[in-house]
Amino acid sequence: MKEQMVNFFAEYVALLVFLHVISAVVWVGGMIAIRMAVHPSLKSIDDPKIKLGKTLQIMGRLFNLVIPFIIILIITAALMAIGLGFKGTDLYWLVHAKEGIWTIMTVNFIYMYIKRNKAQKLFDSGDLAQAKMSVSNIPNLLLPINIVLGVIAIFAGVTLRGF
Repeated sequence: MKEQMVNFFAEYVALLVFLHVISAVVWVGGMIAIRMAVHPSLKSIDDPKIKLGKTLQIMGRLFNLVIPFIIILIITAALMAIGLGFKGTDLYWLVHAKEGIWTIMTVNFIYMYIKRNKAQKLFDSGDLAQAKMSVSNIPNLLLPINIVLGVIAIFAGVTLRGF
Protein backbone atom coordinates (compact mmCIF):
# COMPACT_ATOMS: atom_id res chain seq x y z
CA MET A 1 0.00 0.00 0.00
CA LYS A 2 2.79 2.43 0.91
CA GLU A 3 4.55 1.78 -2.39
CA GLN A 4 1.33 2.49 -4.28
CA MET A 5 0.91 5.79 -2.42
CA VAL A 6 4.52 6.77 -3.13
CA ASN A 7 4.01 5.97 -6.82
CA PHE A 8 0.70 7.85 -6.88
CA PHE A 9 2.36 10.85 -5.27
CA ALA A 10 5.27 10.75 -7.72
CA GLU A 11 2.82 10.65 -10.64
CA TYR A 12 0.72 13.59 -9.41
CA VAL A 13 3.19 15.57 -7.28
CA ALA A 14 2.48 18.98 -8.85
CA LEU A 15 -1.29 18.57 -8.63
CA LEU A 16 -1.20 17.31 -5.03
CA VAL A 17 1.12 20.07 -3.83
CA PHE A 18 -1.00 22.66 -5.65
CA LEU A 19 -4.23 21.35 -4.08
CA HIS A 20 -2.58 21.31 -0.67
CA VAL A 21 -1.25 24.86 -0.98
CA ILE A 22 -4.43 26.34 -2.46
CA SER A 23 -6.47 24.67 0.29
CA ALA A 24 -4.28 26.23 2.97
CA VAL A 25 -4.42 29.61 1.23
CA VAL A 26 -8.22 29.58 0.95
CA TRP A 27 -8.71 28.43 4.55
CA VAL A 28 -6.14 30.65 6.25
CA GLY A 29 -6.56 33.56 3.82
CA GLY A 30 -10.33 33.46 4.24
CA MET A 31 -9.97 33.65 8.00
CA ILE A 32 -7.52 36.55 7.74
CA ALA A 33 -9.85 38.44 5.36
CA ILE A 34 -12.84 37.92 7.63
CA ARG A 35 -10.97 38.93 10.79
CA MET A 36 -8.93 41.84 9.43
CA ALA A 37 -11.26 43.35 6.81
CA VAL A 38 -14.84 42.18 7.22
CA HIS A 39 -15.17 42.04 11.01
CA PRO A 40 -14.02 45.66 11.56
CA SER A 41 -16.37 46.81 8.80
CA LEU A 42 -19.32 45.13 10.48
CA LYS A 43 -18.75 47.27 13.55
CA SER A 44 -19.99 50.28 11.56
CA ILE A 45 -23.50 48.78 11.39
CA ASP A 46 -25.59 50.38 14.14
CA ASP A 47 -28.61 48.08 14.14
CA PRO A 48 -27.69 45.05 16.35
CA LYS A 49 -30.05 42.70 14.53
CA ILE A 50 -28.67 43.57 11.10
CA LYS A 51 -25.09 43.41 12.39
CA LEU A 52 -25.56 39.96 13.94
CA GLY A 53 -27.50 38.70 10.91
CA LYS A 54 -24.71 39.80 8.55
CA THR A 55 -22.06 38.34 10.85
CA LEU A 56 -23.81 34.97 10.87
CA GLN A 57 -24.32 35.09 7.11
CA ILE A 58 -20.66 35.90 6.43
CA MET A 59 -19.41 33.22 8.83
CA GLY A 60 -21.78 30.68 7.33
CA ARG A 61 -20.61 31.42 3.80
CA LEU A 62 -16.93 31.24 4.79
CA PHE A 63 -17.38 28.06 6.79
CA ASN A 64 -19.25 26.33 3.96
CA LEU A 65 -16.64 27.52 1.47
CA VAL A 66 -13.69 26.11 3.41
CA ILE A 67 -15.12 22.68 4.30
CA PRO A 68 -14.10 21.07 0.97
CA PHE A 69 -10.70 22.74 1.20
CA ILE A 70 -10.16 21.36 4.71
CA ILE A 71 -10.96 17.87 3.41
CA ILE A 72 -8.60 18.31 0.44
CA LEU A 73 -5.90 19.64 2.77
CA ILE A 74 -6.14 16.59 5.03
CA ILE A 75 -6.10 14.10 2.13
CA THR A 76 -3.19 15.75 0.35
CA ALA A 77 -1.27 16.07 3.63
CA ALA A 78 -1.54 12.33 4.19
CA LEU A 79 -0.43 11.58 0.63
CA MET A 80 2.49 13.98 0.87
CA ALA A 81 3.59 12.72 4.29
CA ILE A 82 4.09 9.29 2.78
CA GLY A 83 4.99 10.28 -0.78
CA LEU A 84 7.74 12.73 0.07
CA GLY A 85 9.60 10.13 2.13
CA PHE A 86 10.36 12.21 5.21
CA LYS A 87 10.22 9.17 7.50
CA GLY A 88 13.64 8.59 9.01
CA THR A 89 14.87 12.11 8.18
CA ASP A 90 15.68 15.00 10.52
CA LEU A 91 12.50 16.80 9.39
CA TYR A 92 10.04 13.99 10.12
CA TRP A 93 9.08 15.69 13.39
CA LEU A 94 7.99 18.74 11.39
CA VAL A 95 5.61 16.59 9.33
CA HIS A 96 3.99 15.45 12.57
CA ALA A 97 3.94 18.99 13.93
CA LYS A 98 2.06 20.16 10.82
CA GLU A 99 -0.38 17.27 11.15
CA GLY A 100 -0.97 18.25 14.76
CA ILE A 101 -1.50 21.91 13.87
CA TRP A 102 -3.98 21.14 11.09
CA THR A 103 -5.78 18.70 13.43
CA ILE A 104 -6.12 21.35 16.16
CA MET A 105 -7.32 23.83 13.54
CA THR A 106 -9.89 21.36 12.25
CA VAL A 107 -11.24 20.63 15.74
CA ASN A 108 -11.39 24.39 16.42
CA PHE A 109 -13.16 24.89 13.08
CA ILE A 110 -15.74 22.21 13.92
CA TYR A 111 -16.36 23.89 17.27
CA MET A 112 -16.81 27.29 15.57
CA TYR A 113 -19.10 25.71 12.96
CA ILE A 114 -21.30 24.21 15.68
CA LYS A 115 -21.37 27.48 17.65
CA ARG A 116 -22.30 29.44 14.52
CA ASN A 117 -25.11 27.02 13.63
CA LYS A 118 -26.45 27.21 17.19
CA ALA A 119 -26.34 31.01 16.98
CA GLN A 120 -28.18 30.93 13.65
CA LYS A 121 -31.00 28.89 15.19
CA LEU A 122 -31.20 31.29 18.13
CA PHE A 123 -31.16 34.28 15.78
CA ASP A 124 -33.90 32.75 13.61
CA SER A 125 -36.05 32.22 16.71
CA GLY A 126 -35.58 35.86 17.73
CA ASP A 127 -33.20 35.30 20.66
CA LEU A 128 -30.59 37.87 19.63
CA ALA A 129 -28.86 38.07 23.02
CA GLN A 130 -28.19 34.33 23.20
CA ALA A 131 -27.23 34.20 19.53
CA LYS A 132 -24.70 36.97 20.03
CA MET A 133 -23.30 35.30 23.13
CA SER A 134 -22.99 31.99 21.26
CA VAL A 135 -20.61 33.47 18.67
CA SER A 136 -18.93 36.18 20.75
CA ASN A 137 -15.65 34.30 21.20
CA ILE A 138 -15.24 33.40 17.51
CA PRO A 139 -13.81 36.67 16.12
CA ASN A 140 -11.69 37.56 19.14
CA LEU A 141 -10.35 34.17 20.24
CA LEU A 142 -11.11 31.13 18.11
CA LEU A 143 -10.53 32.67 14.68
CA PRO A 144 -7.22 34.33 15.68
CA ILE A 145 -6.02 31.01 17.14
CA ASN A 146 -6.65 29.31 13.79
CA ILE A 147 -5.03 32.18 11.89
CA VAL A 148 -1.82 31.96 13.95
CA LEU A 149 -1.74 28.17 13.73
CA GLY A 150 -2.42 28.30 9.99
CA VAL A 151 0.42 30.73 9.35
CA ILE A 152 2.78 28.53 11.39
CA ALA A 153 1.66 25.45 9.42
CA ILE A 154 2.18 27.22 6.10
CA PHE A 155 5.67 28.28 7.19
CA ALA A 156 6.41 24.69 8.25
CA GLY A 157 5.20 23.48 4.84
CA VAL A 158 7.49 25.94 3.04
CA THR A 159 10.34 24.73 5.23
CA LEU A 160 9.58 21.10 4.36
CA ARG A 161 9.35 21.79 0.62
CA GLY A 162 12.61 23.73 0.75
CA PHE A 163 14.56 20.62 1.68
